[in-house]
Amino acid sequence: MIGKMTAVFFILIAGLMSLATPGWSADEKKIVPVAITQQIYMIAGQGGNLGVFIGKDGTFLIDDQFAPLTEKIVAGIKSVGGDHPKFLINTHYHGDHTGGNEKLGQGGTLIFSHDNVRERLKNGSFLQAFNTKRAGLSSEGLPVVTFSKDISFHLNGDTVHATHVPNAHTDGDSFIYFKTANVIHAGDFFFNGFYPFIDVNHGGSLKGIIKAVDIVLSVADDNTKIIPGHGPLADKKQLADYRKMLNTAYERLSKLKAEGKTAKEAAAARPLADLDADWADGLFSSDRWIELIYSGV
Repeated sequence: MIGKMTAVFFILIAGLMSLATPGWSADEKKIVPVAITQQIYMIAGQGGNLGVFIGKDGTFLIDDQFAPLTEKIVAGIKSVGGDHPKFLINTHYHGDHTGGNEKLGQGGTLIFSHDNVRERLKNGSFLQAFNTKRAGLSSEGLPVVTFSKDISFHLNGDTVHATHVPNAHTDGDSFIYFKTANVIHAGDFFFNGFYPFIDVNHGGSLKGIIKAVDIVLSVADDNTKIIPGHGPLADKKQLADYRKMLNTAYERLSKLKAEGKTAKEAAAARPLADLDADWADGLFSSDRWIELIYSGV
């Protein structure tokens, strides 16, 4: 438990910071694409999970972790038959999903995102929960094409549909659905196996995450493979289990909020203690999680 907890903590804190983190070396990280289908791969590593779609029309990348890892990520993609990404879509603005934008953009990658993601990347951001500030990106790292609701890509023999889910993990989240392959990249409104960070200062909310999960559950079937923002590759049942936990938390915390309890008072009551055995093996214990997300319940 300690090992996993430490690893997830480091990944997220590093990602939510300014990307100039000196405490780790890119040379120590191995980038190993894991095949989901013959064309779609998942890459875990130092930041959020990446999705890679390769084919004759070019490599399509979902998120990009950190700038120091870009060369290794591209090399990993080439090792399975891909090339320097022709297209990149950011599922949201956090640094552990967009840190490689500038390097990829400088190499000719065309970047896509929801409208709000571009604004955060352009203007910079401050994450109160971690007391971290990130400067705006240069023009090479900014999305060139943005959308408000959804966008479709027709390439490599599949239709890839990106759908904005309003105010979930942030105010700019999108999930990516490969229609023919039946694969979904859910971004950070799905932390598989542990309590999710919710960026309430940038539009995120527990209720919004539940709604986003419900949308994905309505699209997925029993054969769908789901790439979470963090954690191992999942299926519909695991996403449904996650949704059940979120709903339990929402019901209990909503009740405490209606009673006038402050965040600290709610956390002190330990209303989610029975969930910790299954869900606290990540970044947060339930009491810390409550304090961070309570204003967005």
